[in-house]
Formats: sequence, structure tokens, C-alpha cells
Amino acid sequence: MSRVIHVFRQPERFVAGTVGEPGDRSFYLQAAEQARTISVLLEKQQVSVLAERIAALLQEVNRRFGQELPTPVGGDPDNDPLAVPLEEEFRVGTMGLGWDADSRSIVVELLAVSEEEVDESVVLDDTEEGPDALRVFLSPPQAKAFAERAELVVSAGRSPCPLCAEPLDPAGHVCVRLNGFHQRSPMTD
Repeated sequence: MSRVIHVFRQPERFVAGTVGEPGDRSFYLQAAEQARTISVLLEKQQVSVLAERIAALLQEVNRRFGQELPTPVGGDPDNDPLAVPLEEEFRVGTMGLGWDADSRSIVVELLAVSEEEVDESVVLDDTEEGPDALRVFLSPPQAKAFAERAELVVSAGRSPCPLCAEPLDPAGHVCVRLNGFHQRSPMTD
């Protein structure tokens, strides 16, 4: 079966979002263009890395090609929830990122998890063989807005423990830095 590549050349929306409570959230990226919406499932760390890499790529494009860095867009940022019904197209395995000089766009490609190792030549390419993919072209302001929202989504989870930085659970937390030791107040007679 040949692969399916969902291409969004002028997306109206490309956002990160979650479903569930902190500590039990599922992370999604969702692209929308006209009447078409595609959602893909991925890990929290993947969302974080993608946001960091997009910000770094914007800096690099500015340095190498003189592309102005986007300034914060006026108006309200996109804080709307993910569009429903939320139907996962696939789980993301490999991610690719590039700069398309012709359209002056950042290209994000998300490839489905595959049992076979993904060759680099498949990423950002239209080969017939390989995992399904979502390819989104973002203007620099759209890319900046995506990265900012993604960082907020990732950080909106559970607070980190001040000692070990692991997430604190409402039900309790076993801190590896305390090594099982709990300081007790001295008893008075």
C-alpha cells in the first residue's frame, strides 16, 4: 500500500493541544485548511522538541537568509481547544523540519510510527514508499505562534518537584533526592 501524505500549504491553523488531565494527557498536533482537519498523536517531549527546533530554525533562517524574525502578532493568540471530533490519523514517530526558500515557509513533516527504520531520504520527500505523513507549510509568524503555544501546552502540566524536577502528583510524590528520608520535627516531652 502506498503512503499517504497530507499536505497543508496554507493552513488556517496548526496547533498543539491536549486531551485529559495533567499527568494523564494525550498530546496532539492539529492542522486545518478549509474544510479539512488532520490530527496526529505524539509524546509530550516531541511537542517540546518541535517547538524548540522551530524557534532555532527561525533564528538560523534569519542569520543565513536575512529573513526577518516575526514579531508578536497583534490580537489574541490562538488559545481555542482542538477541533472535535478528534480523530487521530496516526502516532508520530519521525519528525522533519526545513526551510522552503521558494515559499519562504518553514516546513514541518511528521511521519507515522513505522516498524521499519525510516531512511532520511523519506523525510520531506514524496517517495511512494514509507510511512504516512503530515506536511505543513508555515509562514514565519505562524511558526512562531505555533512554537509559543506548544511551549505553553507542555508547561501547563503538573508542577515539578523543587528537589528532583519530577512532576508532582496530587496523590503524592516519592522524591529520589530525599532517598526515603523525611525530616521529622523534634519531639518534646
